[in-house]
This record gives sequence, structure tokens and C-alpha cells, in this order.
Amino acid sequence: MSWLMRESSRATREVSSNGIVRRMVNLPRSIVGGFSRVMSHGIGRIGIAGRRDQNPIPNFPLQPLQDPLNAPEEWTFLSVYEQQYGSTHPLFYACQFMEALKIAEDEHKFMFMYLHSPQHPFTPSFCWGTLGSELVVQFLDANFVCWGALSDRGEGSQMAVTLQPASFPCCAVIAPAAGNSIAVLQQMEGPISPAELVEILQRTVEEQGLAFGNSRAKEEETTREKAMEEERKRARAKEEEKIRADRQLREEQDAAYLSALKIDKEKEKLNSLLPERKFQKPAGSSSKANYEKLRQNPSQKQFGKSKEVSTVIETANGSRDSQATQILIRFPNGERKEQSFSCSDKIQSVYRYIDSLGLPGVGNYRLISSFPRRVYSVDQMGITLKDAGLHPKATLFLELL
Repeated sequence: MSWLMRESSRATREVSSNGIVRRMVNLPRSIVGGFSRVMSHGIGRIGIAGRRDQNPIPNFPLQPLQDPLNAPEEWTFLSVYEQQYGSTHPLFYACQFMEALKIAEDEHKFMFMYLHSPQHPFTPSFCWGTLGSELVVQFLDANFVCWGALSDRGEGSQMAVTLQPASFPCCAVIAPAAGNSIAVLQQMEGPISPAELVEILQRTVEEQGLAFGNSRAKEEETTREKAMEEERKRARAKEEEKIRADRQLREEQDAAYLSALKIDKEKEKLNSLLPERKFQKPAGSSSKANYEKLRQNPSQKQFGKSKEVSTVIETANGSRDSQATQILIRFPNGERKEQSFSCSDKIQSVYRYIDSLGLPGVGNYRLISSFPRRVYSVDQMGITLKDAGLHPKATLFLELL
């Protein structure tokens, strides 16, 4: 027998001791075009493989054909082969070359290709003794996707031109490659015994299968890594968007708080100037009159009796009741509420007052004081207004949660 090593389909032949052929060959346009037509119509016949003892296509007669060469191209090889050598042979797929290669790729197997030359003197012994051997049949069916063709017809003749065998029968182990190329991992020509064929095929699977599997595993791992990276990018983008939204919300709340604080300070400044202007009278007779009025009506010394008496007390003493605490509450919508509490009242009293207002849109909230910034939440409910630093007067901002 002779084993041929080629660098390309047009390179000169060199004899090799191990018979392993590793090369890339470009497929003829007609074969590639056939695959394109199959893909555009859907691979309806993929999975069709046959021996004459099976019934893969009900419309195709299983009895011997009178003229096998007039059968459909995909069945011509099987018809010619079985008419001469019977149905004991590997399971050849009755389909186009690229269809069989696609099946092999999907099943993660190599393709075993056999070019059949009926008139070659080595063909009968190879078909009867090697391809008809139970050892070869079982090994090929278990480990390969098999495809056969006549070397002088259709795709078989095109593959013969591509591989340029020096002798027949010609067998090859083929794997898919990028573009319009295939990887010829092993090419065997001439007569070969069943044991030798199985040994060569086994060695090819062991040597090339690991690299083939590793390459596929690497591609799958790369695909998984890309998917994970895209997921991480989406997660980061979502987190960044949440951070931006939270930051914008805090900035808006801080701006509203500072604006309310500025208004409150201006109001306090204005209120502090009004009493001085109101009570600066020339002779001071007003103070004496007020004291005389208080002396004659001592029952009006209590707060809340009248505005006039309250004014007199404030003017005379220079301050309000030392136990009263004035709280101004600012709401997010700009509304303000002012309420007087006792300095011994607790923070909870302020919350109860706000809840009693029944303002729409006010659900869960917390109170925040002005500078220094301090939050009065559930944990501070039991603290008195004085201990909380809100006596005698303070402004609280209501922040929704």
C-alpha cells in the first residue's frame, strides 16, 4: 500500500511512513453552493442514512434497481455498491457532502469519506474484505459519520479532483474548517486490511480528536465568557443608573432643604426686627400703661387669653414662656406648619402632630434638623425636645422615605 502526505491539493506527493495527512483543502464552488441551497430550504434530508436492509425513504424502492446510475445522485453510490457487494457495509448517509459534514459537526464526530471506483482492480477486495468486515462496520458506525460517492460522478468526482488520490479505493477522515475549506486529517489510498484501517482510524481519533474537542471547548468557553461579560456590563450599567438616580434624589432633597432653611432664617431675622420697631415709643408711657392694666386684670396673665396680653408679657419680660418650644415643620411640597410644644414633650409628640394633619402623600417619613444636620427617627422618639437641642425654637424638614 502507499500513504501520501500533501501540503495542499496541488502540491507534489511525498511518501510518509505513518500515512497521516493533515492539510486544508478548498471545496469546489458547486459543493459549497449545494450546501447554501440546502440551508436556504432547510436540511430536510439530514439524518437520512441507509443500508438496503433499512427503509430510510418510503418512496424509494428497496428492490435492486435495473439502472442504478439513473437513481437520484444521493442514492447512486449506495445503489451501485449494494448491487455488487450487498448490504453489509457501514451506514453511509445518502445526502450531499456538506449535509453529511454538518451532521458530523452537530454530533461532534469526524466524517469518514469513501470514494468508490467500481472498475479499479483493488476495489472488490476492499469492499468485500474491509468495508464488509463486522469490525470495520461497528467501529465506523460508532465513531464516524460515513459518506460515500462514486469517484467519476457528481460530488464524488469533484472530491477526487480536490484530493487528487494516486490510487483507489480512497478514504479520508475529514473535519469542518473555517470558510469554504475542510481539514483532511487522514487520507488512505489503495488496499488495506480491516485491522489496519481500524488501527489508523483509532489513532487519528486519539491524536486529532483531543485537539478537535479542545478547540470546540475553547470556543464554547469563549462564548460563555462573552455572555458573562455582557451580563456583568448590564449589571454595572443598572447599578450606575441606580446610583445616579439616588444621587439626583439626594441633591434635590438637599436643595429643597437648604431653600427652606434660607427662607426660615430670613423669616426669623424679620421677626426679630419687628418687636424692636413696634415697641420703641418715645416716653415709655406704653409700658407703664400696660403694667397698670395687668395689675388691674391679673387673670389675663395666662398665655392664650388675648393677643394684647401676650404682647405685653413679651414686651415686659423680653422673652416668652421659658417652657415653650416653637417647631417649624417644612414639607417637601413647600408647605409649612408651625406648632408650639413644651420643652419636656418628646420627639414622638411632633410625629403625632404631623400624623394628625392627615396631609396627602405623607406616608413613611423622618425629621431632619438644620445645621448641624441631625436625623430624628424611630430611635429618637423618646428624647425630649430640650434634650434633642430643639428648644426654644427649631426648624425641622420632613423627608419622605
